[in-house]
Amino acid sequence: MSDAVSPPRHSHEKLTADAVADYLKNHPGFFQARDDLLLSLELTHPHGGAAISLLERQVSILRERNMAMRERLASLVDNARRNDRLFDQTRQLILALLETTRLDALAAALEQGLIQNFDVDFVSLILFGSPPARVGAARVVPSSEAHQHIGGLLKSNRATCGVLRREEFHYLFPEQGAAVGSAAAIPLVPGPQLGMLAIGSRDPEHFRSSMGTLFLSYLAEVLGRLLPAHLRSNS
Repeated sequence: MSDAVSPPRHSHEKLTADAVADYLKNHPGFFQARDDLLLSLELTHPHGGAAISLLERQVSILRERNMAMRERLASLVDNARRNDRLFDQTRQLILALLETTRLDALAAALEQGLIQNFDVDFVSLILFGSPPARVGAARVVPSSEAHQHIGGLLKSNRATCGVLRREEFHYLFPEQGAAVGSAAAIPLVPGPQLGMLAIGSRDPEHFRSSMGTLFLSYLAEVLGRLLPAHLRSNS
């Protein structure tokens, strides 16, 4: 009678390492009555050197997995702390914007909050209107002019991050365009576009096309709801 737990073998099938591995996974007690096989197993140290016992190899694997789990847990904790800090900074910024009653005060609170708490160097708030004007830290420009210079950034209604064209940098940041290395540009929605918020950094790697834009989109939506009342009172 054949052994009930022996790997199946057929003359027309070639036994592969994967097949053996699958079989042993499904029969964890295979070596219990096979001491001779255990003695003949040869394992080398994962970093080279002399042979080690099966138990030593198991302990080594468990130790490596434990270290990987600790690193993953530490990364999750760090992410949670960053998210908590981002939430608190965002809350403070939104409250500061809600407390303003004039357009110039809102633009100043926006610029100050972003530069002080979000590690950016430049802030530009562009609003569509006529005639062109400067209201504190905000610029009022005709919509047609903005679409002529930054139409590609306005077209998608979504945040664009990364290294923009030099002409776009200079239009978004007229006084600091040459110093900007990367930026995030966010059209102000919902509803008809009211303008654009641009946030710049001297570091070309600070804003990347692969970065998340949830916070930026949320901030643009808040501004899109606050600005109409400020624009009416400013007109």
